Amino acid sequence: MAFSSCLKFYPFSISQAVTLTHHSFSLNLTPPSSTISFASPHSAALSSTDVKLLDSLRSQPDDSAALRLFNLASKKPNFSPEPALYEEILLRLGRSGSFDDMKKILEDMKSSRCEMGTSPFLILIESYAQFELQDEILSVVDWMIDEFGLKPDTHFYNRMLNLLVDGNSLKLVEISHAKMSVWGIKPDVSTFNVLIKALCRAHQLRPAILMLEDMPSYGLVPDEKTFTTIMQGYIEEGDLDGALRIREQMVEFGCSWSNVSVNVIVHGFCKEGRVEDALNFIQEMSNQDGFFPDQYTFNTLVNGLCKAGHVKHAIEIMDVMLQEGYDPDVYTYNSVISGLCKLGEVKEAVEVLDQMITRDCSPNTVTYNTLISTLCKENQVEEATELARVLTSKGILPDDAAQLMDQMIMEGQKPDKYTYNSLLTHFCRGGDIKKAADIVQAMTSNGCEPDIVTYGTLISGLCKAGRVEVASKLLRSIQMKGIALTPHAYNPVIQGLFRKRKTTEAINLFREMLEQNEAAPDAVSYRIVFRGLCNGGGPIREAVDFLVELLEKGFVPEFSSLYMLAEGLLTLSMEETLVKLVNMVMQKARFSEEEVSMVKGLLKIRKFQDALATLGGVLDSRQPRRTYRSR
Repeated sequence: MAFSSCLKFYPFSISQAVTLTHHSFSLNLTPPSSTISFASPHSAALSSTDVKLLDSLRSQPDDSAALRLFNLASKKPNFSPEPALYEEILLRLGRSGSFDDMKKILEDMKSSRCEMGTSPFLILIESYAQFELQDEILSVVDWMIDEFGLKPDTHFYNRMLNLLVDGNSLKLVEISHAKMSVWGIKPDVSTFNVLIKALCRAHQLRPAILMLEDMPSYGLVPDEKTFTTIMQGYIEEGDLDGALRIREQMVEFGCSWSNVSVNVIVHGFCKEGRVEDALNFIQEMSNQDGFFPDQYTFNTLVNGLCKAGHVKHAIEIMDVMLQEGYDPDVYTYNSVISGLCKLGEVKEAVEVLDQMITRDCSPNTVTYNTLISTLCKENQVEEATELARVLTSKGILPDDAAQLMDQMIMEGQKPDKYTYNSLLTHFCRGGDIKKAADIVQAMTSNGCEPDIVTYGTLISGLCKAGRVEVASKLLRSIQMKGIALTPHAYNPVIQGLFRKRKTTEAINLFREMLEQNEAAPDAVSYRIVFRGLCNGGGPIREAVDFLVELLEKGFVPEFSSLYMLAEGLLTLSMEETLVKLVNMVMQKARFSEEEVSMVKGLLKIRKFQDALATLGGVLDSRQPRRTYRSR
């Protein structure tokens, strides 16, 4: 039968039905790997120079620093990196979604005549999938074929299909399948497994089984993953009996069972509340095939028992887990806490929470939501409030925080400034300015006067949302109330003004800070202004003068901004000015004699890019990993 017809998401007949028996063919029990290694086949033969550059790229604190280092290295004479170096920078760029830069790197690979395979393009499509941009993936394949003369192989095709299926882009899977013969792809077991997964996701179990039965006509043997995928499909449809029939078929094949397969059936039993059957099945598999429960097995049993109301038995299973060397995780504890709360045993649930924290297992939002909701229903508002405090201090907010706040007020308990500010921080980080403003309004209405921390947080949230004008007006309003401003309030507005290319307003606001003792600019203030000036925010002379001012105040500039200024100076043939500035930076940053000698030597022979790369490497190594960008 035609392979392509199997992907239609509706039942169909097979012209040559094939009955599966364990006598038909030998088994390959090694399941295909679901992960991809992007290590270059040439990585073992890297030169010492490339090895050093690769290590340096991996040690960079962020993606922009890695790209900057790579670009600096590429300007050296006779720069001819191995594919592993290109792939490393592609991986770094992919994590931040810098797709245009990734495509430029691929074009550079082509123009440099670097030996190319499909691995770099796999990195690109995986990055698109990571950002849920599956629609871009097929265009990458066309680009790879048309511009680079590279055709996808079976390995590439399988990985691409899997990304589309995992992204629930089933229509794109169908389109990809239609192109299979055009691309000359020969399907293997992994191809069938991914397509079967797609059919199961589309709730088309009958076509999935027919596809399984069609595999022998291609000389392929269904493996454990094939059967397990279909069993999982039946269980998701609530048809455990169907999954058990596939299990019998798997046994007839003589196909070995792994923990994954066993756990799928265990999950199916527990999902239907048949926990005793799950335990019997585990015992059966243990006796017949030497199966031993793993973390997932124990968690599934604990969850199943708790949902069935047998929490005490679930706790006994947790004891067995510990005896067998498995630590209960957040999923285990959440199941038990939820089970106890449903039984009204809130005190015991809180005790489990304490045990959870004692064993270094961090509670999450689900943990606190369950407990806070139950405590509120039991009118234990004080206890719920204390839990909310703990939660917000960890940067997590319960879903019913607003409800809890209202209930606190109804119970005559006024939320304090810390509680309000914690809620405000959460909403601002999430970009929900409306709720953030409501919190400030609620503070005032309930007699809790907002302070500079409150206003600073709201200003930062407004600027992140692009509402710089509103933030600027709020800043002035605070001043009129007589509240002493701090850099925490000024800095977001200055940064927002630079981003909107309002350089004069930004500089004026910065100069205003200089006139106030309590709001004197800090290191973050100076870095924001310097970056704004270097990033096209003003004349280059203004940036040079500001750098001198920054250094005189005892601060060291970020190298990314310094590099932008350096490139501008070199373009304008202002090498002498650059040399003076570099010397000032090295002095302020307290470079060692050896480091100073190295940079000066490169400057002397006019190897400015090498000098900047060395300077940047030393500065970056001295900067803390967390910068003000992440604040």
